[in-house]
Amino acid sequence: MSSLTTHPLKPASTNLETPPAPQPVEVRTEAPVWLQRTFVIVYVVFCIELGIALILLPWSPWWSSNGLMAHWPFLRQLLRHGFVCGAISGLGLLDLWVGFSEAIHYRDRR
Repeated sequence: MSSLTTHPLKPASTNLETPPAPQPVEVRTEAPVWLQRTFVIVYVVFCIELGIALILLPWSPWWSSNGLMAHWPFLRQLLRHGFVCGAISGLGLLDLWVGFSEAIHYRDRR
């Protein structure tokens, strides 16, 4: 008989590699509720303050009459246009909406 024949119940090779161990599953835990609430409060206050600043600032005299704009007259002319002031105020309204929406729709994740 030849030495290559194997027993039907034995594997043909004794150098079989063991299958790789399964990778550990990363368990993601939620942040504590107090941290979630603190983040939402800070986020909402930030959005509301930024929104109010973006609504009011383009219509104030400080917007185009400051030392920074004295160096760039073209930028000063551009920022005085009503369309630009309205667009920036629109971003402020959008920011207010995001802040209030986040405050209204907040739910604790446990």
